[in-house]
Amino acid sequence: MIRLGVNLDHVATVRNARGEAYPNPVQAALLAELGGADNITCHLREDRRHIKDRDVELLKEQINVPLNFEMAITDEMVAIAKRVKPHAVTLVPEKRQELTTEGGLDPNHYQNLQKVISDLKEHDMLVSLFVEADERVIEQTKQLGADAIEIHTGNFCHEMDAARSSQRQWELVKPLMESAKQAHEMGLQVHFGHGLHYSNAHWMQAIPFCEEANIGHAIISRAIYVGLESAVREMKSLLNDSRFAPRLKGLD
Repeated sequence: MIRLGVNLDHVATVRNARGEAYPNPVQAALLAELGGADNITCHLREDRRHIKDRDVELLKEQINVPLNFEMAITDEMVAIAKRVKPHAVTLVPEKRQELTTEGGLDPNHYQNLQKVISDLKEHDMLVSLFVEADERVIEQTKQLGADAIEIHTGNFCHEMDAARSSQRQWELVKPLMESAKQAHEMGLQVHFGHGLHYSNAHWMQAIPFCEEANIGHAIISRAIYVGLESAVREMKSLLNDSRFAPRLKGLD
């Protein structure tokens, strides 16, 4: 089964747009759990544009599934993670001017990355790196001591949405399959995330060793029409129900 991590950042985005106390990310998390969410993800950004510090604390205290804390590699975020103690942390690159995370993390840009990973693991957190489907970076992730990778699917999703043939779709998914196999053979958990939505998430079923998909914007958007519980349930089915699995017969 592919686990579904539901990212609630944009519940907080709506709340903050009017400076109100609603919608509440914790209430949203509990509805997501009812829909079958296997974990809850939130990203506390440096500029606090959506999730706030108190959201992270309340989520950790009140949800019944693991909390995945997305964070930049800064002293401030490391200190918060060590205080809150989420089940898992996903280390991501972060630029203040970006609308959303634009790509995977390059380990070469962070001199203290190995120390940060070791420090977080000593506090009983599973550590994942948000990276591109790149053989070199996956090898570095293992060498640095991380437990998992989350492969950035943003570019994959844009290209998949534009594809006009099954052969082209197959060409796009093959690199993800190869990266997942490489990471699994190295002993890393394999997660995917960014840009996945209701017209492309079913492709995760074609990827061997895919253990988890973290999805936020698409689910929160769908929830406007059908409610959050139903939106989560639909996405969980796309990831796991064999009726939605891509038909790859005859493609190589």
